Amino acid sequence: MNPQLQGIENIEGTYAFDLITSNNRLKINTFFWNMTKQEWRERFINNPDLVMTEAGLTIYEKELILNQDWLGLVRHGVNFFVLEKYARVLKKSNMEIYAIMRGESLEDFLKTRLVPDLK
Repeated sequence: MNPQLQGIENIEGTYAFDLITSNNRLKINTFFWNMTKQEWRERFINNPDLVMTEAGLTIYEKELILNQDWLGLVRHGVNFFVLEKYARVLKKSNMEIYAIMRGESLEDFLKTRLVPDLK
């Protein structure tokens, strides 16, 4: 284990994305990175199961994606920077995703920010 990550499991709500996680979750992270390509996005929108199967995703990963289980995806090892690509396909902002991950409405989440009128 990376000595810099020792004890991280004791910090609630922290999900490390390190080289081991990156390597273990390469297929699903590549799947999300491909959302930067218009053809990929269109194929996914038209036939999500086919595209996810072609990407080599597991049944569990497909369920996480189709259920839009944002926190589950992060816990599974998806890098948030590639997860944002999928969020844009679904027309969701980062703020909406953060709220969902916390189990809050966007309005309630924004009240916890220093700029509560941010939309």
